[in-house]
Amino acid sequence: MKKQESVAVDEYVLTLFVTGASPNSVRAIANIKRICELYLAGNYNLEIIDVYQQPLLAEKQQLIALPMLLKSSPLPQTRLIGDMSDTQKVLKGLGKNNETTDGIEENL
Repeated sequence: MKKQESVAVDEYVLTLFVTGASPNSVRAIANIKRICELYLAGNYNLEIIDVYQQPLLAEKQQLIALPMLLKSSPLPQTRLIGDMSDTQKVLKGLGKNNETTDGIEENL
């Protein structure tokens, strides 16, 4: 019998879809990693998928623009498009509306 992975109740399950090493993709990767470490530290699972290397996953998700971040958990599922450079918008999209970036240095 195969053991299923369990996800912590409030763990953020995120998938970032990118297009190779394009400038927007590189920025999106750096930005979402920084946001996750600052605001979700120890409470997230981030998977980065290059749609050039895994086109069937991109087709399955019906992607319309890239880079795109998919938040699968906690519900509701949300999609954010862009390079994730606007920390407040990303936090809002992740459902972390009450978080603030005050006092945290932004390196955009």
